Amino acid sequence: MTQPLKALALVCSLKPSPAPSSSALIAQQLLDELAGHGATGELVRVVDHDVKPGVEGDMGDGDAWPEIRRKIAAADILLISTPTWVGHMSSVAQRVLERLDAELSETDDEGRPAMFGKVGVTAVVGNEDGAHKITADLFQALNDIGFTVPAQGGTYWNGEAMKGGDYNDLDETPDAVESTNATLARNAIHLANLLRERQYPAS
Repeated sequence: MTQPLKALALVCSLKPSPAPSSSALIAQQLLDELAGHGATGELVRVVDHDVKPGVEGDMGDGDAWPEIRRKIAAADILLISTPTWVGHMSSVAQRVLERLDAELSETDDEGRPAMFGKVGVTAVVGNEDGAHKITADLFQALNDIGFTVPAQGGTYWNGEAMKGGDYNDLDETPDAVESTNATLARNAIHLANLLRERQYPAS
């Protein structure tokens, strides 16, 4: 029997649990969408773990990244969800990308980069501009590392310019975000199934 697809959401909020987090909210909404297509999901708020700075797979001295990396290796779909800070992804998201850099030197038994065959998707929230640039930066990094990005594989919410308010303060999810979330999940599942059935060629 075919195992269900697995999705892992890395929430890159600066706020540790149990503080409310817009990045966690949109990530959970996407995991729920993916679950509607039969995927299992797990959410990890990265700042809750002692992820050391560096570009190695294991930086030692209690580094929490190796366990997170094992979860990534077991997943078919990786979601990076980040807030927007001064127009950029959070420092936590940047650290995740720096730690994923170690995967460039990892290969499977047939010589393919270790992240080949996995789908990468993104979510960005914030009450300032920057979502498109952050999405582009995340897509490029994930693609470099070996993830495959589906059509419309990024979702985001920006609050009204020059005003406060957060995504998790909204009374309901805007229709445009809800529709984009649904499309992202549908396309991510479609692509992950295709890659499971037909992996990239061996080197």
